[in-house]
Amino acid sequence: MKKYVSDLKVVSVEHINDKYVLIKLTQDERLPEMLPGQFVEIRVDGSPSTFLRRPISINFVDYDTNQLWLLVAAIGDGTRRMAQLKAGDVLNCMFPLGNCFTMPEGASEKILLVGGGVGVAPLLYFGKKLCDAGITPVFLLGARSGKDLLLLDEFKKYGRVCVTTEDGSMGEKGFVTNHSVLNDVAFGRIATCGPKPMMAAVARYAKAKGIECEVSLENKMACGLGACLCCVEKTTEGNVCVCKEGPVVNIKKLLWQI
Repeated sequence: MKKYVSDLKVVSVEHINDKYVLIKLTQDERLPEMLPGQFVEIRVDGSPSTFLRRPISINFVDYDTNQLWLLVAAIGDGTRRMAQLKAGDVLNCMFPLGNCFTMPEGASEKILLVGGGVGVAPLLYFGKKLCDAGITPVFLLGARSGKDLLLLDEFKKYGRVCVTTEDGSMGEKGFVTNHSVLNDVAFGRIATCGPKPMMAAVARYAKAKGIECEVSLENKMACGLGACLCCVEKTTEGNVCVCKEGPVVNIKKLLWQI
């Protein structure tokens, strides 16, 4: 798939809470094809401590409004500067990078999309693509508390939304792997993104149940093109660059102790 380096214009910056922002970008030309699970490398200008581009998952692509959405956790100097952007500002982006989640062959397969924290980001666009294909996914979204859950109204547009919180302030109390939907529905495929302990727990569940499962890895990335070897993951096929051969990987290829 062709890669682009473009100056995208900021349409809006929505501050969801004190940590997360939703940045909507556009350009004069029609946005190119992007697939769920791919990501963008963003150049952060004006930050003396941010020398490398920052990898951000593609949250959503709205071709009707020609907008690319990025859900950003403002946790470092680079991402905090991104959170300070205003409408009309410009972000230099290299995209789309990496591979994508696997689309099912038939519409009858029951699919579970599991996300935690900012890891919910790529699942929204995947859910939209599944919905367009006649498949209604189940979203299982976890967070520490209700205030940490992100974009619930958007997820509800494309499937059933199940929620867990560690403090029990919303949905079922506990971790995503404790949710009752796992006992109520026989899923044929799982896709997950979030903190590694969460993904490992989901992978362990999927392996035990014999369910096909893909994880979206969040290894540290620098170049985004497989040149710098910062994001290498050990797999059954040897060392692979997550930014190029991933970030989406079938758990059968991972050497995780699950």
